Amino acid sequence: MAVDDLAPAVGSNLRQLRVKRGLSLERLAQESGVSRGMLGQIELGKSVPTINVLWKIARALNVTFSALIHTPMAGGTTVLRHAEARLLSSHDGRFTSRALFPFNEPRHMEFYLLGFAPGALENAPPHPPGTVENLVVHEGTVEIEAGGHVHRLGAGDAIQFAADLEHVYRNRQEVTATAYLVMTYAREVG
Repeated sequence: MAVDDLAPAVGSNLRQLRVKRGLSLERLAQESGVSRGMLGQIELGKSVPTINVLWKIARALNVTFSALIHTPMAGGTTVLRHAEARLLSSHDGRFTSRALFPFNEPRHMEFYLLGFAPGALENAPPHPPGTVENLVVHEGTVEIEAGGHVHRLGAGDAIQFAADLEHVYRNRQEVTATAYLVMTYAREVG
């Protein structure tokens, strides 16, 4: 599934969440640091924001990431085919995130496959208070900077850290790295 398939869902969810909170585009722009024009384009489904922009919006609205990207689905068993995956990326495309959960509703826990191209650098803004990230490197080497410390992780290494502070993901190697991430929110937000 193309990234552009996310545009209508993200736009609709953003508008609903913004209106529910009684925020104008101008006010949300001030609180998120995302321009009013960009927010308008997202709401209209004309722009798919980068991961970083989505995190800024989620933080300003005090919702989970999945609250912005979910699409209504029927209950029961869901198979997430690789060929149909929704892949989000950083502005330069070096950092990618594939949700490994259906987008049928906002949730307390989210599961992602992260990709780090050689030289990838992703500065992640703080998530809602109490958010914890558990990451395990599958292939390659990844550096995680959290809480003022840098941790270098190789294949099979895992880390858990408070993600309600700014944190950084890096791949200083010349080969692609992958990792699995489980993000747990302290409380149901959204």
